[in-house]
Amino acid sequence: MEHEHVRNVDPAVADALEGEVDRQRNGLQMIASENHVSEAVLDAQGSVLTNKYAEGYPGSRYYGGCEYADEIEQLAIDRATELFGAEHVNVQPHSGTQANQAVYFAMLEPGDKILSLDLTHGGHLSHGHPANFVGQLYDVEQYEVDPGTGYLDYEGLADLAEEFEPDVIVSGYSAYPREIDFERVQETADEVGAYHLADIAHITGLVAAGVHESPVGVADFVTGSTHKTIRAGRGGIVMTTEEFADDIDSAVFPGGQGGPLMHNVAGKAVGFKEALQPEFEDYAEQTVTNAKALGERLSENGFSLVSGGTDNHLVLVDLRESHPETSGGDAEEALEAAGIVLNGNTVPGETRSAFDPSGIRAGTPALTTRGFDEDDCRRVADLITRVVDAPEDESVIEEVREEVRALCDENPLYE
Repeated sequence: MEHEHVRNVDPAVADALEGEVDRQRNGLQMIASENHVSEAVLDAQGSVLTNKYAEGYPGSRYYGGCEYADEIEQLAIDRATELFGAEHVNVQPHSGTQANQAVYFAMLEPGDKILSLDLTHGGHLSHGHPANFVGQLYDVEQYEVDPGTGYLDYEGLADLAEEFEPDVIVSGYSAYPREIDFERVQETADEVGAYHLADIAHITGLVAAGVHESPVGVADFVTGSTHKTIRAGRGGIVMTTEEFADDIDSAVFPGGQGGPLMHNVAGKAVGFKEALQPEFEDYAEQTVTNAKALGERLSENGFSLVSGGTDNHLVLVDLRESHPETSGGDAEEALEAAGIVLNGNTVPGETRSAFDPSGIRAGTPALTTRGFDEDDCRRVADLITRVVDAPEDESVIEEVREEVRALCDENPLYE
């Protein structure tokens, strides 16, 4: 990819951009929250809309000159509404975390109660970790997965909700490899008089394609990221009913954000149009199929998977049994040296630091975008195994890097 205008002004940044293109082209990007957007989405996000302030909403802006900004934002809204079947959609949040923030700000007062999944069991910082604004503003209690199965403990969640009496129950997770029973969480929310926020940041594309159960029409609020499995412009989204539409819109702007990033909204609009095409369902199905193949081969190779497998786009590996002397950080570092980029991750019952945890999380969205199939993902599992079995062996790392390059050449990116 060329960055000639940048190079004419700032060669240092141009070099870094070219380096990043090469890194993505020549390595396996397996961070579960990452993907490769189309060149059309890249064009939209790099457009002249970066120049435009458009505080407010379509048809009701605080600045003039918004006719094209209005058109693009309305396209994004209409397409998201069609994709998810939502009554009301706000496409302005800058991230999934700020989408969650909008719900909290709209419906809660400081000190109100949130019930969410513990971070080490697969939750997210924005669901109530004390280092995040959520944990600092609200009273947070956290439920866990079943320690024996790795599956969500819905009965334990219900018991804790009855005892804690939360104002909001959060479902949807950042490192949970199984399908979520949103109806069951909603039943618990109804029983205790709580709102239900379903955060589908990781599975937005799987939900849009119909390969994962949808919380839209079930939960009071659905938030998500728009750049993960759905491959649209980077940012967040909030979906709700008409009952809460004004509350959410006011919480996004002016409550938590100023002017929307209209170039990102354009990227969302383009990505949502791509997700409405029939081939996107094939992509989402293949993403899940690839994750299953990856997980099955890792299990065959002696790794322990949290919950024993996956229903979605990621696998979570607990290294403590198979590689007790190797931390998730050690594995991440060695794999990156071999051209396989994933992340160390906490696991249920974590015994190490969150900065150097006991597990690794691997996703297939970006591999699938490149054209990888099940056989490719089995090959990748074997490469991961070779590196994690010998994380300090430079010859193994070099051999794997060469095989990674060959796989990348077979499935080129941004030619």
